[in-house]
Amino acid sequence: MSQYKIIFTGPVGAGKTTAIASISDSAPIQTDASASDMTKSRKAATTVAMDYGIMKLSGGEKLHLYGTPGQERFDFMWDILKTGGIGLILLLDNTRADPFQDMRFFLEAFKDFIEETHVAIGVTQMDLSSTPTIEAYHMQLQSLGINPPVFAADARNKNDISILIQALLYSLDPGLQE
Repeated sequence: MSQYKIIFTGPVGAGKTTAIASISDSAPIQTDASASDMTKSRKAATTVAMDYGIMKLSGGEKLHLYGTPGQERFDFMWDILKTGGIGLILLLDNTRADPFQDMRFFLEAFKDFIEETHVAIGVTQMDLSSTPTIEAYHMQLQSLGINPPVFAADARNKNDISILIQALLYSLDPGLQE
């Protein structure tokens, strides 16, 4: 039985904890604490170490899903969590002041990891803010010289998160079958 590790990252409030909870086949482990800085204007609690869930695949394989804290002050956890990972899901909140800046920041922060593996991007909160568009994200990514899969994603929707994970897995191995 094979086991693999996927990392979820992105800014505070992008939906990492929710995405892992929506797709995990067991109750996820969450390390939330009361927000004590400017984060509390967005939400009452925030991830301080990691989120963890398991997704069971046909054939007995397991995907271990790890969510990073979104705050840069917890970036020491990013290096710990990405060790042994096969790829990255980057979630971006479309309602934030500059989601492209968030995207560039996290792509740079995880650049070496992405170069060794792959990344798929999910844009959340598009129901609350339809701009920038997915096409605009593609254009920004092209200007950075990369072309990862990018989707609108509702972190609460298991199917949306499943599509993101499948896109990541297919980019790792285009010969994969459903």
